[in-house]
Amino acid sequence: MQRPATVLITALAPVSWGTTYAVTTEFLPADRPLFTALTRALPAGLLLLAIARVLPRGIWWGKAAVLGALNIGAFLPLLFLSAYRLPGGLAAVVGSVGPLFVVGLSALLLGQRPTARTLLTGIVAASGVSLVVLKAAGALDALGVLAALASTASMSAGTVLTKKWGRPDGVGPLALAAWQLTVGGLLIAPVALLVEGAPPALDARAVGGYLYLVLANTAVAYWLWFRGIGRLTATQVTFLGPLSPLTAAVVGWAALGQALTAVQLAGMALAFGATVAGQLGPRTTPAPTARPLTSSERNAREDSMDLTGPALRR
Repeated sequence: MQRPATVLITALAPVSWGTTYAVTTEFLPADRPLFTALTRALPAGLLLLAIARVLPRGIWWGKAAVLGALNIGAFLPLLFLSAYRLPGGLAAVVGSVGPLFVVGLSALLLGQRPTARTLLTGIVAASGVSLVVLKAAGALDALGVLAALASTASMSAGTVLTKKWGRPDGVGPLALAAWQLTVGGLLIAPVALLVEGAPPALDARAVGGYLYLVLANTAVAYWLWFRGIGRLTATQVTFLGPLSPLTAAVVGWAALGQALTAVQLAGMALAFGATVAGQLGPRTTPAPTARPLTSSERNAREDSMDLTGPALRR
């Protein structure tokens, strides 16, 4: 598959995640970020695990635990904490600093030297975020901003490590997403019980909101996200992040009546513009077909077979 198509398919994940904030504030029980994170992650993980029918083996038990903690176990509770305490568009746009985190971590862990354009694009994205946050500093909740930044840092670290470790032979992104969602959900469960107590009563509106989060917003979106990480660079993937605040802002404006100042809109435009610039890296030259396929190439061939999944590995 050519890179433009891969980028577009991967972009569906952050677009879906951009609706999280509106769903959280309008459909779900108030002030239950841990329960919401648990309900979103664990059912989706178990569903994907049942479809993929693949368990980790050997060292991948530990790697899956680390990735699950970063991408799910820490990320989702912090994400929902920020969603409960900040307006949706503002909570999401803070995540635009993700490219800067990924650029730094890629240099440390992947040995990828950042180009001048990548650094400039990351700075532009961060500048846009600063305009939004500083302009509205008096109205923003400090804990909400810190939670949004921490969730972005956690997901950025998980993205880079996912790229560094790849996937085991014969394992596709569907199984990788299943492992991480399941591990993350299991990590969240005891904390949610201790901090928030018993689950709240749910009405039909809340049930519908949770079903959307579990299926489209999590199971499908994370499968597409990890699929994209396997085919694009970590920097290219993370520069899709501003699509989440773009979606959140559009939903907030169209459905929730949220307004932003001209300065804040300019800041968001800078952050969103970084999405396009972040995808303009040099294309990778295809490898000669005369040599044996590498593990990553075999995984890419198997991506199209993820929905059927191999038999359970013992």
